[in-house]
Amino acid sequence: MARYSNEHKEETRRRIIEAAGRRLKRDGIDGSGIAALMADAGLTNGAFYAHFGSKDDLVASVVQEELRRQSATLNGLAPGVAGVEQLVRGYLSPEHRDHRDEGCPSAALLDEIGRSAELTKDAYTAGTKNLVDELAERLSSPDDPESAHGRALILFTMMVGTLQLARAVTDPALSDEALAQGLDRALTFLGDATVADSSRNQTTGESR
Repeated sequence: MARYSNEHKEETRRRIIEAAGRRLKRDGIDGSGIAALMADAGLTNGAFYAHFGSKDDLVASVVQEELRRQSATLNGLAPGVAGVEQLVRGYLSPEHRDHRDEGCPSAALLDEIGRSAELTKDAYTAGTKNLVDELAERLSSPDDPESAHGRALILFTMMVGTLQLARAVTDPALSDEALAQGLDRALTFLGDATVADSSRNQTTGESR
């Protein structure tokens, strides 16, 4: 029997992770069995353990990849604060709310990740720290880089919480209102943070 090449094995692994990402975000971690996850990738259950040691291993790999892709999306947006605004507007949109399988892993899986194995929580922690750091870099001023990290963390938390609420309620009008209010508050927060940085920089420059 011919052995598959390392490239073929890696491509199959990527296909499983990509398909599992959509399924997990749509149906949840507990609601997605190995059989369904493998079927989505066009594979049998027997192939699972050739790529992953356990379901926890797969879930951690999915979380890692989903957050990596989210960072890549941010990096593809406009430079600086303008890109953060683009991210916020896309994140707090009806399209993102209505397509959870294609969206943010945090809004879709955060409650389950908190109850998952350490392997998954470690992958989520590393990916989220990286994403928040990238947001902070865009919001940072040379004179006060530490406060930018705090603002980035608050902004990310606002976005995730707003989307979770908008998805959880059954009243369409309330869901739309949650998105609209959340977007308005997030953009106001982003604008206030930018103005504060500009004022701080101007004051520092004048005092020199």
